[in-house]
Amino acid sequence: MQLHAFVAMPFGLKEGIDFNKVYTDYIKPALERVGFDVFRADEEQRAGNIRTDMFQELLLADLVVVDLSIDNPNVWYELGVRHGLRARGVIQIQCQREYLPFDVYVDRTLRYHIKDGTPDPTFVTTDQHALATFAQETIDSWRERKVSPVYHLLRFLQEPDWKSLRVEEAKEFWEAYEAWEDRIEIARKTNRPGDILVLAGEVPTRMLRLETHRRAGKALLSLGQFAFALEQYEKALALDPDDRESRQRKGLLLGRLKRIDEAKEWLSAIVEDHPEDAESWGLLGRVVKEEWVDTWHREERTPDQMRQEAANEEARLREAIEPYARGFRQDPRHYYSGINTVALMHVLRYLVGSESTEETADRHEMEGGVRWAVRSALEKDPKDYWARVTLADLELLTGEKTVIERAYRAAVAVAEKDRFALDSSRRQLQFLKDLLFRPTEVDAAIKIFDRELARLGTPTKHWTPRLVFLFSGHMIDAPGREEPRFPADKEALAAQAIATRLDKLGAGPEDLALCGGACGGDLLFAEACLARGLRVSMYIPFAEPQFLHESVTFAEDGWRDRYFAVKAHTKTTLLVMPDELGPLPTGANAFARNNLWQLYTALTYGPEKVRFLCLWNRKGGDGPGGTKHMHDAVLKRSGQVYILDTTKLW
Repeated sequence: MQLHAFVAMPFGLKEGIDFNKVYTDYIKPALERVGFDVFRADEEQRAGNIRTDMFQELLLADLVVVDLSIDNPNVWYELGVRHGLRARGVIQIQCQREYLPFDVYVDRTLRYHIKDGTPDPTFVTTDQHALATFAQETIDSWRERKVSPVYHLLRFLQEPDWKSLRVEEAKEFWEAYEAWEDRIEIARKTNRPGDILVLAGEVPTRMLRLETHRRAGKALLSLGQFAFALEQYEKALALDPDDRESRQRKGLLLGRLKRIDEAKEWLSAIVEDHPEDAESWGLLGRVVKEEWVDTWHREERTPDQMRQEAANEEARLREAIEPYARGFRQDPRHYYSGINTVALMHVLRYLVGSESTEETADRHEMEGGVRWAVRSALEKDPKDYWARVTLADLELLTGEKTVIERAYRAAVAVAEKDRFALDSSRRQLQFLKDLLFRPTEVDAAIKIFDRELARLGTPTKHWTPRLVFLFSGHMIDAPGREEPRFPADKEALAAQAIATRLDKLGAGPEDLALCGGACGGDLLFAEACLARGLRVSMYIPFAEPQFLHESVTFAEDGWRDRYFAVKAHTKTTLLVMPDELGPLPTGANAFARNNLWQLYTALTYGPEKVRFLCLWNRKGGDGPGGTKHMHDAVLKRSGQVYILDTTKLW
């Protein structure tokens, strides 16, 4: 993912300086050297107002380079806009003048050399290096140094949310982002976490990257991919360690991954920083509650035994109630904290057998507050799943069975295929069932969720592979290849090596195979897996006609027919990358993207299940995205690698 730099400078020949040459010979090559995608407003050739792109760039660019060599009003204006929008990410450069206005004179300004109105050839390489270094240092110190005098002097001023400053005329940019969001949502609804992991790396600017990681993390969390969701939120925190949403979700995920002590410490730090934040208190309550549940919940225990052990841990239960109650009192609109407070109060009374007059009054007060908060939320959004299910949870505590069922059906009806939301609600009910709390009513509610989850089931949801076999390998050599790598007459040796390794690993009908569809290794692997009863997912990086031309039909001996035979098999699923993930991002390599798509999909079943086979000569390939790329990517995630070394096979 490239960083993006916007250059604010005069255009053309001004006061004896050819600024176009300054841009092409000095600024642009210097920034590209350290990986920036560089843009200047006059490079936009489409019809329309140049200010549209300028404002969008000043808002979203990772870095803005401002040439202050002359007093150009447009450049000063653009610098002022950036200073007002963002606290950081500005570099000032100049080639002449001995002073700067007092507003910016304290800021470090990089000087470059000019001769006869163009960059001085004697110094241009040195100047490029200095600018490249300055740019890299500015990005690396992104959080520590506020460049804008506005944010430096007004230290409590907060940067605006970038979405709220959307420039409507820049439709192409926003349509691209919305298309990305749509892809994420489709992947979530179809239970394709591997797609989400690929898409998470494909939004181009730092401003969007924070949002991207949060959005991808949320989607992965909803699919129960807690470890991968945690990775996304940690990437968001690497960009902004103070981002409260990412901090909160990291605490939640640490709890879901049963890293309870870490979760408590992490969330305690957040509530210390933000004691008024109800969400953080609620998440801390959740972790303490899970810690209490872990003290009594055992598979080998009967419900009666678990109920007794839960009662013995009364003190821990009261500890769990406290942060929930604290959060609800901080913000009575936060009905999540409220319903958990009320539910645990009911459970406490049920387990202990009594409660004080003060506790009864407190519980009734909380119940009324939660009902009011939920009704208020539903006035704003009648399809709010969490508000509806909270209302059903309230009914469950004291209501009639028919009323309870009606309330839960109303909630499920607006869940929008969110498995995580449905499963979270069911987990709460299971916790009550394990304690024999209102068993008839709880069982009725659980059946509603079980029916809905079964209805949403997909083949990957209903069927989980025992092992996942991932493959990468050489294609059959194209005619005239200078250095032979996989000669056609070695096909039988390769096929035997693949078959032998699959048999040694015990591959069979309970397993899944992921591979490409190229002639040679891919198709030999797919054929061997189908012969052993595996399900095969075949991933291709281009639309089928282009892929066949580039990767299949150039070879002889019926490879085209073999491709279509594999594709037509009842246990094969063909996945075409541009159809599933959208267009290839600018500057990306289709083969590398396809490799990551397969790898991430395999890993979402569990890294411990992945077995990677590669038919490889242990050398670099003809370009990016080859077998070496896949091999190296797998090694970073899983140690189960089996190399079929072609230098030894033939």
